[in-house]
Amino acid sequence: MKPRRKLAKGAAQDHRLTTVEMARFAARGYLEFPAVIPPQIGEAYIEEVRSRTLPNVDAGTPLSRAYPAESALHAFVTHPRIVGIIQSLVGPEPLVDHHFPHIAYSPATMARRGANRPQDSQHWHQDSTIDTRAAFDIQLMWYPHEVTAHMGGTRFLPGSHLRIVSEAAIGRYQNIVGQRHVVCPAGTVLVLHHGVWHGGGANRADRDRHMFKVRLNPTVRQERLWNTADMPGDMNRQRPIFYETEPRANDDLHAILCEPQPWFEADTGRLEFVNRARFWRYLTGDDAFDADYWLSRLENQAQRRVETAV
Repeated sequence: MKPRRKLAKGAAQDHRLTTVEMARFAARGYLEFPAVIPPQIGEAYIEEVRSRTLPNVDAGTPLSRAYPAESALHAFVTHPRIVGIIQSLVGPEPLVDHHFPHIAYSPATMARRGANRPQDSQHWHQDSTIDTRAAFDIQLMWYPHEVTAHMGGTRFLPGSHLRIVSEAAIGRYQNIVGQRHVVCPAGTVLVLHHGVWHGGGANRADRDRHMFKVRLNPTVRQERLWNTADMPGDMNRQRPIFYETEPRANDDLHAILCEPQPWFEADTGRLEFVNRARFWRYLTGDDAFDADYWLSRLENQAQRRVETAV
């Protein structure tokens, strides 16, 4: 068992993710934090968007140097809860890949802008091109105001982050069973693994919808960066599978990592359990870990015994 990585001086230890939260991120590819950012920061951000005072940030800029101290975006990325989330997933000094102030315009705004029809929804996509790394980036999606069902909040597909595709090759899909649409209170932050399939929804409400997205790259090995105080001591114990006399607890590590999604096929959907177990090995540095024996049976290379005559 490798020792826990020490945090950088000043890191928000009390706000890091728990092992249960990390397992859910590993299994689902996202975490959602409702109303975590105060409304006044969101209001300041929207005003900066309207006044066109959001800063340009060169790709590869350290996050700590990306935003002016007096800006709403600085208040966002230095919020203690956000610092803890970032620390847990990509480490203490990530790089800004890019950011973008997404705006889904209302039909009235589109008409004022001279469009003859409402804004379309965005196609399904996985950000960037084919990406086979074990390392991963995260995308923080911040919703500075309430998002209602009519506002077309971001749709995303839980559990899709380890199903590697080529960016917009999935754009031909329409609706996928198990997809989610963001409906949330002001100040909600959605944290996505960079591989999660997603797309912006069409806004049919009477006001514009704002969302700020920033993608962050790690600069350290993403191994046990979270608060591991709740890491189970018997994490590698294999339990009965398929037939169990007692139901598992909701926070059981293996149960979380082997939780199916509605879009999983009966056969190839099981490959996602294999991928999750490999992902958890990457996150923990424990190459012996397995969840419900999915990797163990594949790695079994037992050799035939040859009896030697005496």
